[in-house]
Amino acid sequence: MQTAPRAAAFSVDDLIACYQRGVFPMADARDDERIFLIDPDRRGVIPLQGFHVPHRLARTVRSGAFQVRIDTAFEAVIEACAEARPGRMETWINAPIQALYGELYARGLAHSVECWVDGDLVGGLYGVTLGAAFFGESMFSLARDSSKVALIHLVARLIAGRYQLLDTQFLTGHLSQFGAQDIPRAHYRKRLVQALAGDADFNRLPAYADGASVLQAISQAS
Repeated sequence: MQTAPRAAAFSVDDLIACYQRGVFPMADARDDERIFLIDPDRRGVIPLQGFHVPHRLARTVRSGAFQVRIDTAFEAVIEACAEARPGRMETWINAPIQALYGELYARGLAHSVECWVDGDLVGGLYGVTLGAAFFGESMFSLARDSSKVALIHLVARLIAGRYQLLDTQFLTGHLSQFGAQDIPRAHYRKRLVQALAGDADFNRLPAYADGASVLQAISQAS
């Protein structure tokens, strides 16, 4: 881990360069203005080929319990991801990092997947897209399964858009149920170089794709 230049001097172009060399930013706490650059020995990834959707979650996706939207509330999603919650009193998203991702979104290089119920945002995720690589950053859930449904919709979108790499930074129990794995840094960097050289389309899947279409896109890649 190394400290990035002071936040005011760390630009969105610097952030893009970090992703291109396999490094990502974090803060120690919400109220800590410093940005640290992380380059772990092992990297979490979710294989897009053979992505596993547990049967119970497939039923939830198909049921349409959540209205899933793309890029309609990016700032609200990142704000929700940054908030402290029971069991997670500190987050790695500070104000400088939040501002940087807002700039990436303005450039079309960051996206949100959102779950809504009766007009309320109840879960979602956001991440960065470069070439044919998608870097999942953070997710939140205010309703059971909402962040998981957002992830399933994301994966379908990446498969349809011909992405090659879904980077999750670290491997967690939450992600392992979908087939996530951690790979050595050297292996990750080889895959990153290939993915960055690729051409993908985040919006190839319709913005309001229904659950059946999402599950079909995933099954075709399995």
